[in-house]
Amino acid sequence: MSRRPRIEQAGFHHLINRGVARTNIFLKPQDYEKFLQIVLEAKERYDFIVHSLCLMSNHYHLLLETKQENLSLIARQINSKYAQYFNKE
Repeated sequence: MSRRPRIEQAGFHHLINRGVARTNIFLKPQDYEKFLQIVLEAKERYDFIVHSLCLMSNHYHLLLETKQENLSLIARQINSKYAQYFNKE
């Protein structure tokens, strides 16, 4: 069964992503730093507010406030950029 489509309304959203089979997605301190850098780049590009975040070893939570209907673009930007970084390491 596929996931439900993301809601594309401006407002508050809880974004979560976890490693495949709950494997770790952050292995060293530099991984956390790179992820935060990617979130900041996405923030500049898509104009959203990060109200809260929690980075765990195998997943993350972001509480975002979007001003436009662009949540899927934000999630794609963050997840794809981090996956590219992680898979190169």
